[in-house]
Amino acid sequence: MPTYTAPGVYVEEVASTQKVLSAAPTAVAAFVGFTERFPMDDSRDPEGLSPRLVTSWQQFESLYGSFVAGAMLPLSVYAYFQNGGQLAYIVRVPHTTPAGEPSAIAVPAADRALGTPLNVESIEPDAPLSISVHPEESSDPEAPLTFRLDVHEGGETVESYPGLTLDGPDEASTKVNGTSTRVKVKVEVSADADLAAQLELLKPGHYELVKAAPTPVEVTGRHFAGSATERKGLGGLAIAEDVTMVILPDLVTAATKEDGSIDLGLWKAVQTALIAHCEQYTNRMAILDSPPGMGAQQIKEWRSETAMYDSAFAAMYYPWVKIENPIGTGSNKEILVPPSGHVAGLWARTDQSRGVWKAPANDTLRGVLDIERAITQNEQSLLNPIGINCIRPFGVRGIRVWGARTLASDTDWTYINVRRLFNMAEKTIQDGTQWAVFEPNDVALWEGVKRTLTAFLRGLWTQGALVGATPDQAFYVKCDEETNPPEGVDAGQLVVEVGLAPVKPAEFVIFRIAQQKQTAA
Repeated sequence: MPTYTAPGVYVEEVASTQKVLSAAPTAVAAFVGFTERFPMDDSRDPEGLSPRLVTSWQQFESLYGSFVAGAMLPLSVYAYFQNGGQLAYIVRVPHTTPAGEPSAIAVPAADRALGTPLNVESIEPDAPLSISVHPEESSDPEAPLTFRLDVHEGGETVESYPGLTLDGPDEASTKVNGTSTRVKVKVEVSADADLAAQLELLKPGHYELVKAAPTPVEVTGRHFAGSATERKGLGGLAIAEDVTMVILPDLVTAATKEDGSIDLGLWKAVQTALIAHCEQYTNRMAILDSPPGMGAQQIKEWRSETAMYDSAFAAMYYPWVKIENPIGTGSNKEILVPPSGHVAGLWARTDQSRGVWKAPANDTLRGVLDIERAITQNEQSLLNPIGINCIRPFGVRGIRVWGARTLASDTDWTYINVRRLFNMAEKTIQDGTQWAVFEPNDVALWEGVKRTLTAFLRGLWTQGALVGATPDQAFYVKCDEETNPPEGVDAGQLVVEVGLAPVKPAEFVIFRIAQQKQTAA
């Protein structure tokens, strides 16, 4: 308390015992997989392995490159933003190693029959260089024809060598190799070439030094699991506390064997690690892809006999979806991809338009041309009870997600929206009541916490997140002498009981129609 010694008017600020809770974010995805390249602007993360936030497809392209063969993650991220996603963390898993060979280019000859006269390669492996070849004019008709070789890096000319020839004292390899710190040149002219007209052998132009193809490396479940201390893989998401959805689109890339079959053991191991990760952080859900190429009976048997997951923090989708292949040509203009990226975008879109309490189902997937195989009503009746959410075409109504179940056997957590609503509420309460820590544990604190939570939950009820004709039917908050007996207060504990009545989706809409008999008046 302040001490008053001099007469006067004093103004004091009194802290409010009621705070305002802001709902925790619910639509923040994390994609773990393979990319074309990685950002190299962070000296603390030279390999680009730590989670990095992107807010658009254009930003992803600038940091991680575009679509590339052998990587599903770019396709999934594109589908996520296309379907309504706005925030995504990218976690790169290395799946190749640099070849360690120089970048090289062979400057073509104007006449292909004469062969390639000039070969240029970088001194440093994988150096991002380009060269340009320019003919030079001379006022002396007797002087030999010459050309200039420029070396470019990052759009700038870093070395220039004029007056080069393909033979004699000014031969290109002699002049360049003794000076350049970036490239080496080798001249290869056929024996019957007319060196008097050597310039005609060269095809002037600008040429990129092509990097040697990287060497693929085997990716195991350990690579996906990563490490929290090293900020790699799933473990690296420890620093991205706002993530609520985790997707592993490149599981299929790692699990595909040389003969084209799927390593279902690796598939299960990685998905089990993903589920464990989400259960550990409690505010996250795993969006799982079913293995490709399976019929309804096969996926049922795989789910029942192999993938015996039981978790409220995971949801599985089947079958795969067909989209336009952005790098395909000819017969490869369409490609089958795991649906998790599209589904994550749908979850985000539903959260924004309706709220996290709305089941993310009976809505279309944008950018989908077709599905891997059509599912009948009877087939879905086998899959829905075991937690496999089907994606089905409905004619002019489009291709829709037709399921909203988790993989939990506990009926309290059957539905995705119920689990995610509680995730959001728990995270909001945890973050929004930190002010109460170390406050005097008395009735004033109890009432303040109760008012804070009641105001937040009343807002959820008003928006339709909770079921009940009145707030008392929709929720309750209890914080009094009963929940905080003297022994609990002495132990430094403040206990608050919160009960919610979540809305659940109308999964089965049943109309009972009877024939009404006419009777005489």
